[in-house]
Order: sequence, then C-alpha cells, then structure tokens
Amino acid sequence: MSVDHYENFPVASVLCPRGMRPAVVAVYHFARTADDLADEGDASTDARRQALLAYRADLAAVAAGRAPSGRWPGVFTLLSRELHRLEPGLLHDLLDAFEQDLAPPRYRDRAHVLDYCRRSANPVGRLLLGLYGVGDALSLRRSDAICSALQLINFWQDFTRDGPNGRLYVPQSDLDRHGVSAEDVLACRDSPAARALIRDLCGWARLLMLEGAPLALSLPGRVGWELRLVVQGGLLILDKIEARGHDSLLHRPAVRKADLPRLAWRALTMRATS
Repeated sequence: MSVDHYENFPVASVLCPRGMRPAVVAVYHFARTADDLADEGDASTDARRQALLAYRADLAAVAAGRAPSGRWPGVFTLLSRELHRLEPGLLHDLLDAFEQDLAPPRYRDRAHVLDYCRRSANPVGRLLLGLYGVGDALSLRRSDAICSALQLINFWQDFTRDGPNGRLYVPQSDLDRHGVSAEDVLACRDSPAARALIRDLCGWARLLMLEGAPLALSLPGRVGWELRLVVQGGLLILDKIEARGHDSLLHRPAVRKADLPRLAWRALTMRATS
C-alpha cells in the first residue's frame, strides 16, 4: 500500500458507506486525473501548466452550473452530479498543489512543507469529512494532521522516485541541522548523517499521525474502520523504514498483501496513542 497516487482514498471499498461512494469516486477521479496531468507522460512543463489551467477552468464552469470543455468528460460528468455535496474551494486547493509541483521550490522549513500539505493533502480529508457530515474544529484539525502525515510519509518513502525527478521535500532547516546537502538527497547518496535525517523526518510524520489518530476512533461505523486502516497503513510504512535502518535513499518500502493480517490486527486493536 503506497500513500501516493491517492491510493489512500476509500474508493469503492466495502467499508465506504454506499451513499457516499459516488462522491468519493468523483473526488478520486478528479484528483487522480489532475495528478496525472502534472506528472505522467513526457509533455513539457508549459504544456502541463496549460492543461491544469484548462482543468481548473472546467472545475470553475461546473461549479457555476456551466458546461465544461469536454476534454475530460468522465471526470466532470461524475463531479457535476456530486458537486453540491462538495466544497469547490478545496478542489481548487488541490490544483494549486499540482501546479506547484511543476516547478517545486526548495522548502525553507517544516512550516513551508506543511503549507504545501495544506493544499496537496488536507483538502482530501476535509472533503471526505464533509460527506460524512463532520465539520467541528477538532475533527478538522485531526483530519489535517492525518493527511499531512500521509503526505510526509509519502515523501520519506519516495526518495528513490523523487530524486531522479529533481523533487526535494526535505526542509532546508533539517538538511542544515544534520549536515546533509540537498544534492546528496537528490542523488540518493546514503550515509549515517542521511539516515539520521530520515529518522528525524519519520519521527515528525509519526507525531503528526498520532496527533490525528483519535479521529479514527471517534468516527462511527464503517467510516471509522476505513480511517483506522489508513492511519495504520501510514504507521506501518514508517515502521518498515525504521526496520531497515532508515535507508530510504536506497530502498522504497511498501505494504504488501502479506502485511494485510498485521494491518487488520492493528486497526482492530488501535488506541489513540498507537
């Protein structure tokens, strides 16, 4: 189970309440297609930017009750049916993050990275909570913590993918503190200092996940069980990184079918601090 490519969405899961599935699927396809526009294929950066601008224009059209361009009929046909249940501003936030990925900055500090997570990941949780009818401040804050943690975990498992593409999400302040250069991380050069850096980054992600984890215990029924699995999947990836001595510059961890019984047991026995 990777955290990337929106695989943490409860798409068509038996745990996702039937009445919510069409809206969840609509959001999934919207985000997945935008992600592909930003990342997949060999189009130029300018062509990707223009495609995302056109995609954003279609979102604005559908939100205003107008017909979209027709370039992505499947996406916007689904979305138009469910948009009355969703907050369009959160979908625009996702597009902001995809556009930023076209020319990703070097992140100054952890607050800078979390601002990216606020647009790249947190909207997903807020959209889903809205479908579940949950909107209190504490639940939203915990959802943001879970989603930001998932985004961070994705970063720390994906050094071997992001490095060759010139993407670096490690804050400069963390690099400086551990005496590791950006070039070392981009080139996936393993070292004791780099492993100490990754251990520190994983600790940050774990604290965020544990901060948000009580949300999974407070949501009722299938929704809560779905979120328990998402939380435990992220924590299991961190455990796998730790078990290999934080060698993520050399090895990309993943949760596999053989891990599913352990994941299910963790979800079943989950407590707010685990």
